[in-house]
Amino acid sequence: MKNRRLLIAALPLAIVVAFVFDLGTGTVTIAPDQVLAILLGHEPDRASWTSIIMLFRLPKAMTAMLAGAALAISGLMMQTLFRNPLAGPSVLGISAGASLGVALVVLGAAIGHRGARLIEGLGAAGHLTLVVAAVLGALLVLAVILLAARFVDNAITLLIVGLLGGFALNGVVSVLIHFSRPEMIQAYFSWTFGSFSNVTWREMRLFGPLTLLVSLLALFTGKALNGLLLGETYARSMGLDYRAIRLIIITLTAVLVGTVTAYCGPVAFVGIAVPHMARTVAATSDHRVLLPVCAACGAVVTLVADLLAQLPGHATVLPLNAVTALIGSPVIIWFILRRQRLQKSFF
Repeated sequence: MKNRRLLIAALPLAIVVAFVFDLGTGTVTIAPDQVLAILLGHEPDRASWTSIIMLFRLPKAMTAMLAGAALAISGLMMQTLFRNPLAGPSVLGISAGASLGVALVVLGAAIGHRGARLIEGLGAAGHLTLVVAAVLGALLVLAVILLAARFVDNAITLLIVGLLGGFALNGVVSVLIHFSRPEMIQAYFSWTFGSFSNVTWREMRLFGPLTLLVSLLALFTGKALNGLLLGETYARSMGLDYRAIRLIIITLTAVLVGTVTAYCGPVAFVGIAVPHMARTVAATSDHRVLLPVCAACGAVVTLVADLLAQLPGHATVLPLNAVTALIGSPVIIWFILRRQRLQKSFF
């Protein structure tokens, strides 16, 4: 128990270390001591380093931290709501729904050339349109999944329904691409690779407060999630309104996933893999502990992923989704094998 507490206490330090190294990583490598000097308002060895970090890398690192925490919290809430350890925004098709909402705006297929012109000169109104479209797309998918859950008792079957729904939505996006302008198609494909560098200080004015506020609200759902974990009957015996709780969780998830997807692209694997990391670190099923631990683990994972994507000393930047897949896939495979081994030992 003492080791677990030390591990949890070390998470803030891990975030700080990953944050500093992420700021120092890129085409121009900056030493950690110089990064800290700049953050503390001191003069670095080279004056240009201040502009590189404060204007470009700091909003990117903050975006990575906020997006990682938001996606991790969303994944944990989905896994608890559906009582399915393999549930997550990308697996259940929630990210696909958010992507469809963005595609309708970016590709300009549904609203003509007005959508294309809106994206070409993105301001606050343009980004708000993307967020609203992504949230509505995520809500639509969640509503369909909840409807299917009434007729499907098997968790694996529900998971398959989510996967097939995601494929169907991707098919709709493919149709939109077929009828869209070439420059909009290129912009959309670049967006699908995932990136935290799309958020500048201007976009951070909306992305930062919205993501932070909704994530903080989600942290207060720990008691309700504990009730849902034990089933609808137990939740009602605790005096919890099951329908209201479910609606709140769905809304929070849709806003978090929709906002992150609109700004950073459909970042995969974070929502499904990080909750399992958090459970291993916290060694508890109490969501009042799991939620903040999950948020911290998500921030560390996305900061490390962004760091690895930069390829220090090179101008090439790897697609973010490629890096998160390399990090997340082994975690999911490990969880499946571990669960299988525990089941065999139990029986």
